[in-house]
Amino acid sequence: MNEDKPLRLVLAMAGASGSIYAARFLKALMEIPGETWFVPSPAAIRVFKEEYEANVQTGEDVLEFVRKKWDPKQNHKFHLRKFEDIGADIASGSNIWDGMVVLPCSMKTVAAIRTGITENLIERAADVTLKERRKLILVPRETPYNRIHLENMLALHDAGAIIAPASPGFYQMPQSLEDLGDFMATRIFRLLGRELDLYPRWSPEKD
Repeated sequence: MNEDKPLRLVLAMAGASGSIYAARFLKALMEIPGETWFVPSPAAIRVFKEEYEANVQTGEDVLEFVRKKWDPKQNHKFHLRKFEDIGADIASGSNIWDGMVVLPCSMKTVAAIRTGITENLIERAADVTLKERRKLILVPRETPYNRIHLENMLALHDAGAIIAPASPGFYQMPQSLEDLGDFMATRIFRLLGRELDLYPRWSPEKD
């Protein structure tokens, strides 16, 4: 992917724990050129509200929370889409996006995408992303995994999705929860072909 080309992304939030990962990814995303179709589920809004103790009711509230909390540069355009709108523009492969990220991704969402059951816009957009051979990145935040979870993720891997569990490293010596969120954001951006150094790269050499 050409890094100079504005990024066209579908970003979904499913109802798993791990709002910090979505929040820090959004913060970084706001600072790069491009546009994103943003689809948070009702469960994701509820989890975000509880984990941040924030008064958020909608996807726009989530975006505004991130803007106010970290004041990132505003170089990115966001299109809000309703979770239940199965007929939205991103439900069709005739529209073009570079990739889709589900962050965090619940095991229910993993199961629905694996089986091709598309009862909401997140599941439908993910299904379209796979069938059009575009990059689909799923970021589960669950532990431990049972056999059903593992088999579903393996099937999605074999279908072309990238499974990127929210498993931040610690070699960068994180000092805050934001550092852990930035680690995962950087890894996701690299999977999308974008280099954002939000944490120090590993090096065995010490200055």
